[in-house]
Amino acid sequence: MEKGITKANNGIEGLSWNVVGQTYVPKLLSNDAFVWEATLPPDTFVPPHVHPTQDEWIIVQSGILEVEFLGDVHKAGPGDTVRMPKGEAHGIFNRSGKEAKCIFGVAPARKLFDLFIELDGVTDPQELVRLSALHEVDFLPPPADA
Repeated sequence: MEKGITKANNGIEGLSWNVVGQTYVPKLLSNDAFVWEATLPPDTFVPPHVHPTQDEWIIVQSGILEVEFLGDVHKAGPGDTVRMPKGEAHGIFNRSGKEAKCIFGVAPARKLFDLFIELDGVTDPQELVRLSALHEVDFLPPPADA
C-alpha cells in the first residue's frame, strides 16, 4: 500500500465505478486488503454469491441493508458491521426505500479491484456472472421459482 490520503470525495487515482446501478469508490488497496465506499440506491442489490478466497465486511454509514445468508436475513443500520466469512454465501439488498452508504472491505485483496474495473458499466447479468467467476467471485444460480 502506498502512503498518503484518499480524500473524502475521491477514489484511488480518481476512480469510481458503476456496478449494476451502485457506485463504488476505491479507498485503499494493498495485497492484504481492498476497501471501497459504496452508494446503494433504493431497490438495488448484489445477488447471493461466494468469495472462496476472501473475508468481506460492510460498515453501514447511512440507510439500512438486508444481508441474506442462504435465507437467513439480517438487517444492518448506521454503525453496524456485517461480517461475511470466506466461503459463506451472502446477498446484499437495499429494500429500505432510501439510499444506503457503506464502507466495504475484503481481505486479502486478491482480484476484486480488477473485477470492479471489468464490471464498470456492465448491465448484462450473464456477463457479470462470467467476469466475476474469472475473478474469484461465484454467483449462486437463481432460485428454482424465479
